[in-house]
Amino acid sequence: MLAESAQASDPSNLVELALGALAGLVAVIGLAWFLLARSTGVLAIRGETRDDADAIEAVTLAAFRKAEHRSGTEQAIVRRLRRDGALTVSLVAEQGGAVLGHVAASPIRLSGGESGWFGLGPVSVHPHFQRKGIGRRLVDQALDELRARGAIGCVVLGDPVYYSRFGFAAAPGLVLPGVPPEYFQALVFSGSAPTGTVSYHAAFDD
Repeated sequence: MLAESAQASDPSNLVELALGALAGLVAVIGLAWFLLARSTGVLAIRGETRDDADAIEAVTLAAFRKAEHRSGTEQAIVRRLRRDGALTVSLVAEQGGAVLGHVAASPIRLSGGESGWFGLGPVSVHPHFQRKGIGRRLVDQALDELRARGAIGCVVLGDPVYYSRFGFAAAPGLVLPGVPPEYFQALVFSGSAPTGTVSYHAAFDD
């Protein structure tokens, strides 16, 4: 009894317990906020603002935490693209003041020198709001923005079944080194798909 009492009153143990309780409370508050956002306000897709950076990082981290195919650096990719001025498109899905999702698009390089091509992604939706059409709205609007900017086409690395809904299809002439070809697709806005090797922005390098 005495040993247990002494251990319980150890300041270091008390600090650990307090920090654990605080972390749990923050998680509960965060979940409650997201669930409240679900039932309040209208979902809006809009361009990111300077104040969105932390929320975008949080939703990206949450979205990819348990994803089957992930690098674990998706939130850092968005941060580095922003730092380098390479976020051609950066949209958030917001409802009730909460950022529930995000999509990015950035320029890619083609070995043949063609310009006007972009890479879609990362695409993130908070796990509590997935399979509700938010990702589809984000991708649709991102592609519309690329078209409005005069883009020639867009590539994506991801689930071929999901992205085929947006018109993406296998492009045998385009190669992303180290990636199974069935997971790399292209969507041509005008003209025909080029051939050659694709390189993403350096922000995607680990």
